[in-house]
Amino acid sequence: MRFSSRTHLRWLVAAVLAVVAGAALQGGPVAAESNGGVRVMPLGDSITEGTQVPGGYRIGLWQRFTGAGYRVDLVGSQFNGPPSLGDHDHEGHPGWRIDQLDANIVGWLRATTPRTVLLHIGTNDILQNYNVAGAPARLSTLVDRITATVPSADVFVATIIPLANAGQEAAVRAFNATIPGMVQSKVNAGKHVHLVDMHAALTTADLIDGIHPTATGYDKMAATWYAALRSVPGTIGEPNNAPGQRIVGTQSGRCVDVPNGTTTNGTQVQLWDCGGANQSWTRTAGRQLSFKGTACLDAANHGTTSGTQVIIWTCSGQANQQWNVNADGTITGVESNLCLDAAGQASGNGTKLVLWTCNGQPNQRWTLQ
Repeated sequence: MRFSSRTHLRWLVAAVLAVVAGAALQGGPVAAESNGGVRVMPLGDSITEGTQVPGGYRIGLWQRFTGAGYRVDLVGSQFNGPPSLGDHDHEGHPGWRIDQLDANIVGWLRATTPRTVLLHIGTNDILQNYNVAGAPARLSTLVDRITATVPSADVFVATIIPLANAGQEAAVRAFNATIPGMVQSKVNAGKHVHLVDMHAALTTADLIDGIHPTATGYDKMAATWYAALRSVPGTIGEPNNAPGQRIVGTQSGRCVDVPNGTTTNGTQVQLWDCGGANQSWTRTAGRQLSFKGTACLDAANHGTTSGTQVIIWTCSGQANQQWNVNADGTITGVESNLCLDAAGQASGNGTKLVLWTCNGQPNQRWTLQ
């Protein structure tokens, strides 16, 4: 198929912008976040970083992990994404090709020792028309370097997602066609390598700019990664299926309750007669009190003064969602050092919960049952 000069120019500009993003968006190393869980390295280019939708597929993948009770520690030298992404570490480098990852991968792996690696790379080799015929061999070399550096790790190698430009998409399909055989050769050699058909998970309708996914497209990637991980035991550990606990007020005998069981951000929690799923809380390794796996007990707007509403909000791992459950029966906010308090020392159904200066009163004492 032939293209007009205008069409060719439009896609050339898109490719240049993808390369420029490598210089404009790449951040330096930062202090890593860790929850002590199974270490998983998201590895790749701007599609791993989340260009157009910061955090990219890692948002939906993280939410699936936490919702099912998996404790996973995302690792890498890069850091970005919204608060709803509870762990922002990754190894996604906008504009980078396979050879550029290969030149740096040993240091990254030695610094983080991942249990599992999620690899999606090759798009920039196509966009930059960088020795495309040699891309499959470069990918094979990269996989070999990963398995040699962390031989006990499971490496999930994805076919790359579609490109909207027809000529580039033809190159994508040719590149992707080589990956199953390469992966099988590693398996035959005793390596822990697995194929993930990411190309089949998206269509060009899922692309925001012809290259990078929309939020919906990134979530399709998350679902595909998650299904692949769950198919290989141990790669993300085992879910914590421990039942949730009720938080019972000493003064009232009533439970900390989420009205109507909603997970709507900003809903203030209350006291209510004990009974029902609206009152089940799970303590996490990150000192959160999680509700339904995705929402957490939260000090509204990072408030640190008496009267701050205690609400639920999408789990982010931030300090206003971290709580100390103390031996004296109090529950105190890590950020505020204030106590969880039944407002006005009330004890009836519907009493709202707030933060308040700890005073030893029974409306600030709780038991987890």
